[in-house]
Amino acid sequence: MALSKKRYFIQIAYDGSLYHGWQVQPNAVTVQELLDKAMTTVLRQPIETLGCGRTDSGVHAKDFYAHFDVEGIDENKVLNALGGINAILPYQIAAKRIIPVHEEAHARFDATARAYKYHVHFEKDPFKLNRSWLIKDHLDVQAMNEAAALLLNYTDFSCFSKSNTQTFTNNCKIVKAVFEEEEDGLVFTIEADRFLRNMVRAIMGTLVQIGKKEIDLTAFKAVIESKNRSMAGQSVPACGLYLVKIEYPYLG
Repeated sequence: MALSKKRYFIQIAYDGSLYHGWQVQPNAVTVQELLDKAMTTVLRQPIETLGCGRTDSGVHAKDFYAHFDVEGIDENKVLNALGGINAILPYQIAAKRIIPVHEEAHARFDATARAYKYHVHFEKDPFKLNRSWLIKDHLDVQAMNEAAALLLNYTDFSCFSKSNTQTFTNNCKIVKAVFEEEEDGLVFTIEADRFLRNMVRAIMGTLVQIGKKEIDLTAFKAVIESKNRSMAGQSVPACGLYLVKIEYPYLG
């Protein structure tokens, strides 16, 4: 009996320092481009992945999913392709697992939760180059956490979104937004059902204004309620941003 088309998820992790983001682009090396080429070589048929989102140039991912279809290949052969894919991929990209899913499964639209972390350090450290943002100013972390907690009271985050994006709504449900101090820096964790383009970096840039006492909580509320990107702070550098969690209702 002929083998029909079958859909799979592939879970990957990558250091985005060398790449122009996830999504295939002309005249730039991207994670998706390299992954598709590796999978096409190993599975011996054209493979086109569709990712759970699009990380910008320099952004990292510890947990990223994409779906793809294969036709006429036994499931065990697809699942056993992981080693060959990793052998072809550069060291900065790791394929972690391949999961059979139902034929309508969608890596982007089926995700029910996403989480990012943003890393900051305060002293020059060559081992954090391209992996954390160096800030030399003192930050009021308590004030930043008070402002971050306000995000959970809102749903429209137009003020933190890039303009002219192809989204039907700028509504998101943020369920966690908190700063935690570490021995060598600061980590901001934010979790929501979805994120807008550039949203986390714009939120972080505005919260840093709070930390530097450039704006207060009243002004922060006004930024959110303005729904105007020009009212918010500048986007922080991509180097400190990590996609750390994607959840699906049918994956363990």
